[in-house]
Amino acid sequence: MKIKGYLSLVFVLFGFFSYAQQETEASVEGNVNNLPVREYKITIDQEKVTKAEGKETMGMTVNGGIPGPTLEFIEGEYAVIYVENKMDVETSIHWHGMLLPNFYDGVPYLTTPPIKPGTTFKYEFEIKQHGTYWYHSHTMLQEQSGVYGSLLINPKEKELDYDKDLVLVLSDWTNEKPKDVLRFLKRGTEWYNIKKGTATPLNQVIKRGALGAQINFWRQRMEGADIADIYYPAFLINGEEKIEYPEFKPGEKVRLRIIDGAASTSFWMTFGGNMPTLVSADGKNVVPVKKNKTFIGVAETYDFIVTIPEEGKIEFKIMAQDGSGTASAYLGTGRVLPAPDVPRPDKIGMMQKMAKMKMRMGAPAMQFNPGNPDPYELKEKWGMQMDGMDHANMKMDMEKDSAMSGMDHSKMKMEKDTMKMTDSSEKNMQKDEMKDMEEEESGGMDMFSEYNYDYLKAPVKTDYDEDIPVTDILLNLTGNMSRYVWSLNGVPLAESDKIKIEGDEVTRITFNNLTMMHHPMHLHGHFFRVINENGEYSPLKHTVNVPPMREVTIEFYGNEYGDWFLHCHILYHLDSGMARVVSYDTKRDERMKPFPLSNLVQETNKFYTWGMLDAASHMTELNVVSSNIRNQFTALAEYGWNQNLEAEFTYEYYLYDWVRLFGGVNVENEMEDSMDELSTTAIGGIRYFTPYMFALDLRLDNKLRPQISLAREIMIFPRLVLFGEYEFQADFGWVNDLELGKNFEDEQVWTAGLEYFLSKNFSLMGSYDNRFGAGGGLSLRF
Repeated sequence: MKIKGYLSLVFVLFGFFSYAQQETEASVEGNVNNLPVREYKITIDQEKVTKAEGKETMGMTVNGGIPGPTLEFIEGEYAVIYVENKMDVETSIHWHGMLLPNFYDGVPYLTTPPIKPGTTFKYEFEIKQHGTYWYHSHTMLQEQSGVYGSLLINPKEKELDYDKDLVLVLSDWTNEKPKDVLRFLKRGTEWYNIKKGTATPLNQVIKRGALGAQINFWRQRMEGADIADIYYPAFLINGEEKIEYPEFKPGEKVRLRIIDGAASTSFWMTFGGNMPTLVSADGKNVVPVKKNKTFIGVAETYDFIVTIPEEGKIEFKIMAQDGSGTASAYLGTGRVLPAPDVPRPDKIGMMQKMAKMKMRMGAPAMQFNPGNPDPYELKEKWGMQMDGMDHANMKMDMEKDSAMSGMDHSKMKMEKDTMKMTDSSEKNMQKDEMKDMEEEESGGMDMFSEYNYDYLKAPVKTDYDEDIPVTDILLNLTGNMSRYVWSLNGVPLAESDKIKIEGDEVTRITFNNLTMMHHPMHLHGHFFRVINENGEYSPLKHTVNVPPMREVTIEFYGNEYGDWFLHCHILYHLDSGMARVVSYDTKRDERMKPFPLSNLVQETNKFYTWGMLDAASHMTELNVVSSNIRNQFTALAEYGWNQNLEAEFTYEYYLYDWVRLFGGVNVENEMEDSMDELSTTAIGGIRYFTPYMFALDLRLDNKLRPQISLAREIMIFPRLVLFGEYEFQADFGWVNDLELGKNFEDEQVWTAGLEYFLSKNFSLMGSYDNRFGAGGGLSLRF
């Protein structure tokens, strides 16, 4: 017993010093310690692949596969990795979760040069850690196309009891070009939700008695409780929707090294057979805990040890967070021991709970003055609020005042103390039951309570010395689903400054999520403490999932140099602005002079162009839009078969999410049923996206004629949308001469109709326009 206790103490002390060395020593370039070298060469190429629905599409492969190969190292080696780019576009590789010199982190134009077509780049760094990590492209949207793979780093001496390793890389796959996916998201459409069955049309809302909740969402300019953005025809484990591993024998203990390498999908993971043991998170060992249903955010890694049963094979199943699809891996042979199913989320039920909580949703993704945001004002104005009190304060008050929740918290504490004597699986089950009770008693206040890290406990203390200075930073996570702009503190990357941090200090960042989506936040080149109920034993991670309308606090010691990337790891959120450069404010590497940082920043502020053509029996309408974060160009033309023509060309500038100024020209025929005379007028005004989701247009032309228009569309049944628009223009004779005896003349135009979605690009439509009459036809989105 004494020997066992002594060994445990040595293990703990070794763990502490190992942690201290890894987390407080700066990275150094070169093999200064003359470590043994392990080399790899990987090649990135464009190839036709078939991953979903039997369709062959162009992908990007690493050494000919998706995912790329597992690169295996031993802690204490020196990695030399040659990356060859055989594509016709530049690329990059980021070593996710690795502690390494700034120059080799792999973010093009920030830390590392891009890998140009036909060239090879040499990455080299000391392996200072062990665990499960991964690599992926950090160039545009290439990760979605297949540029990702795994890193398996063994410790110098084995620390855990298991027989074999199996790396499982989870991913999502689209047959569309990723840039077309983002362009489609920018235009604002419900098609992806329609396609995967997660839309909430009005008929379903009314059927559930949730009309009041829906109106509350509309009032806050939100269509519904969004969970995931994109339709994926397939979710993959090691590149397959179903994959078998019959080589594992009964009784063997297998360490599953699970990596969420998806572009934008978080998963629920479940296991068949006996309860698995969670032993590591983001490459760091944790106190082992029996746990089955586990949430894995994008870019996170979790290691589980499972025992192959004497009879049958274990199913490992993943379900997309929004319930839109699954994938499975099977370990062993014989009959299947199925993994438990996870219920699909109830979006309408979520809306009802949020309405009861009087949540202030829809925080702006853009600031009127992006150069001077006030994150604390933003937090106070938006988010979890009730009777003027924010969620954090109310939760604290609930814990202090047991009468408010109808629970005896002293008894709860006793129960928690008692649970310390139970085994780990029973302990977690009781904790989950207690949280369910709290949620039920508090009217849904903790509806996202299952998305937490309380089950993760570091095996050694991770807190910092009290004498180390601490700097607090508040980052509100903000976004606009209709325009697909994502930001921090209402400021997208393209309009932001660097976050300055100090070396030899602790930086404490509070992520306050003011959106309806989860955001996995990743900090390059560092591990951070995720503050949870385990206090000084809070776990170390490199990526932290921040649930909707919740806060998560992290802290890290500033021991590095240079600039590092901090961003949401949902690829389309990153490319739409949810990122920052964290800077030690040291001199930029001379090798990066030819590669300006503006190339990376402006990637999040590109123009995207889309259009719609309505070809009907009574009229044709063409609408083309080209837009980036602040600027938008619009061309609109309508032609009625009774020879009525109106065309309009405008430039618009977004002051913030819902208000934009515009100016342009309008062309229309002067006389009905005649194209002989066309009138061209200059126009200018303001467009406002109102509460309850109406598009309001207020304008004045050079003939001083004011005009107001109001438009709205509502999905009333799956695939079926009701739309309408009303326009009123008045002429008070300030420029034009009016008929004798008239104080003003007016013109009213209105239209109403239905659109039925056939596919992503085609719809059937029918409408009545008071100028053109009734008709129907086909709508084309492009």
